[in-house]
Amino acid sequence: MAVLNKIRQRSLFLILIIALALFSFVLADLFKNSDALTSKSQNIVATINGKDITREDFLQKVEIAQQRAGATATNTQVMNSVWEQEVRQAVMETQYETLGISIEKDQMRDLLKTAMATNPEFLNEAGLFDENKLNEFIANLKELSPQPGFIGGQPLTFADWVNYEKQLANNALSQNYFNLVKAGLTGTLAEGELEHKLQGHKVDIKYVQVPYTSVADSVVKVSKSDVSTYINKNKEKFQVEASRDIRYVEFKEAATIEDENAIKTELAKLLNDREEYNEGLKANETIVGFLNTKDDEEFINSNSDVKFDKRFVFKSSLPATVGDSIFKLKQGEVYGPYKDNGYFKLSKIVAEKQIPDSAKVRHILIPFLGAQSAAPDVTQTETQAKATADSLLTVLKSNRSKFGEFVKEFSSDQGSIQNEGRYDWHPYNTMVPEFNDFEFEGKVGDLGLVKTVFGFHIIEIEGQKNKKRAIQLGTIARKIEPSEATISKVFRDASSFEIKAGENDFQEIANQNKYTVRPVNGIKALDENIPGVGNQRQIVRWTFEDDVKVGAIKRFNINNGYVIAQLVAKHKEGLQSVEDASAIAIPAIRKEKKAKIIRDRISVNTLEDLAAAENTTVRTASAITMKSPTLAGAGREPIIVGAAFGLNEGETSQLIDGANGVYMLQVTKVTPAVELDNYQTFANQVEAQKVSVVTAKLYNALKEAAEIEDNRAKTQIQ
Repeated sequence: MAVLNKIRQRSLFLILIIALALFSFVLADLFKNSDALTSKSQNIVATINGKDITREDFLQKVEIAQQRAGATATNTQVMNSVWEQEVRQAVMETQYETLGISIEKDQMRDLLKTAMATNPEFLNEAGLFDENKLNEFIANLKELSPQPGFIGGQPLTFADWVNYEKQLANNALSQNYFNLVKAGLTGTLAEGELEHKLQGHKVDIKYVQVPYTSVADSVVKVSKSDVSTYINKNKEKFQVEASRDIRYVEFKEAATIEDENAIKTELAKLLNDREEYNEGLKANETIVGFLNTKDDEEFINSNSDVKFDKRFVFKSSLPATVGDSIFKLKQGEVYGPYKDNGYFKLSKIVAEKQIPDSAKVRHILIPFLGAQSAAPDVTQTETQAKATADSLLTVLKSNRSKFGEFVKEFSSDQGSIQNEGRYDWHPYNTMVPEFNDFEFEGKVGDLGLVKTVFGFHIIEIEGQKNKKRAIQLGTIARKIEPSEATISKVFRDASSFEIKAGENDFQEIANQNKYTVRPVNGIKALDENIPGVGNQRQIVRWTFEDDVKVGAIKRFNINNGYVIAQLVAKHKEGLQSVEDASAIAIPAIRKEKKAKIIRDRISVNTLEDLAAAENTTVRTASAITMKSPTLAGAGREPIIVGAAFGLNEGETSQLIDGANGVYMLQVTKVTPAVELDNYQTFANQVEAQKVSVVTAKLYNALKEAAEIEDNRAKTQIQ
């Protein structure tokens, strides 16, 4: 019993002990699962109006978009494009859900009917859209999935079709939403009356302007305290994203003068015959040089970084700096070494002939399975396509009037079918080599068969113009590249600078070695370009890593060299610092202070006295309206124009601070807008103005009001 009594007496103490134990258990479990919580947050790219966009879904869309964009867009550009699409969709979906609007089955059917109304694959014999054909096509796609079907010769999977329908629906929803908003906009008669007055109510004024430039900048002192106060009064102007400042030194692996001279020397050795010891023969042998070789193509291909080009060229195609010198050469003569487009070159005229500079032809293209750009429905083998082309050529040789008919029936070149297979006058070397050789080396009237990467072409030469000299130029080209010794030296220099800069002052070490230090300020988390070295996401990501401190230095491998970068400053999201805001704030503060100086020195009350005191003149401005607040001779001055409309005829204003100076004005004439019986016309103008800005401004307003949590930088998807 004594024990029980003691337990009862200490029950509160025991309850606290148990509660603490349970709490510690929960905390331990929470910390234990912190990785899971972190990984979950890292899997959310963004949250827009409460809707999460997952990393997996986002990157999948980026991959598809990158495939469509090809090499023309960087990965970051594609990601930003997909991001804008995702934000727009999420923002707009919030509006659709709030209003309860959607695209129903019947509407979807109508959208597809409109989109596919002219597609020949879904038309019946009467040329009308056949919904059954569309339904059959979709059913087949679904059955083939994930393998693609084809529409208009282009592969299309069922998943692609579903995405296409979603896109159609989203576009229709967007259009419906914007139409609803536009339908709700109107211009009231009161607004119409105001619009009429803004346009028709006019005043004439006299004024004196004392420009801010009349006070020298040196007279006005702006302190850091002034800038800080201005920032806090105008916070919306100075809100900024988190950013980083760096400085860097670039070490380029570029060929030196010595490297270039060595390349030129090697090229020059190739010109003449030379004696070389042959280890296999155990004797000297004569190596024929470029001047005397009998096989220019083999010699060039064995000694050049660029293979032999068999095409003939006109003088206009030669490099401008050496074109005259090369074109004057005779067959077999060599020019060089010369520098051109990153190479040192030796050029030899291998052959010459007279060639037309332009030609006109018509052709029939018979493709075969595997030929470039062959449509998916092409089934003929190369042998079968050749047989078809031969049989058509046989007929045409005896009856060329069938050419146009055969073009329509057999040719697969969609670009020329509408013109009976014809390519009107075009320059030499426009077509693929085999086609080009036939049309420019043959004679007008020639009809023949040529095979190219696209298939078999039946070609008729219809015309040629301006035969002139063309040359076949054999060129040995050596790329101007740094030597191994230069590359090694660049590596040593970069490594040495990295070590010394890490131990001493970055700028001082650079100055000692005469290296150029390039500052880059205001780098944002999702930027990709570093001025001077291009796309360098690796550097941008490094600057935003949590464990990288100000002053940290790191070496980065870039194309043809290295960058040694130092993180100079970290700027948090929020208001700009005084230093960063000064460029914008100081001119505005200086204008305010100049206005006070001008007002303090003026003690007159009339325009004439003010003009005399400030050594200026009284100006006039006629027929001013509120709709166009501009003063002749002074520029745009909405505050001054507004003040003019607040004065009575004959009344003179006090000093007023304007955009370009301090003003005093007097209203000389007031012309009220004519009273109308009805202001509907102007109300209609107001309505049209409102409707016209919906498309441009509504989405941006919705986006600004949306709750957007952007985690792209945190999830490291870029």
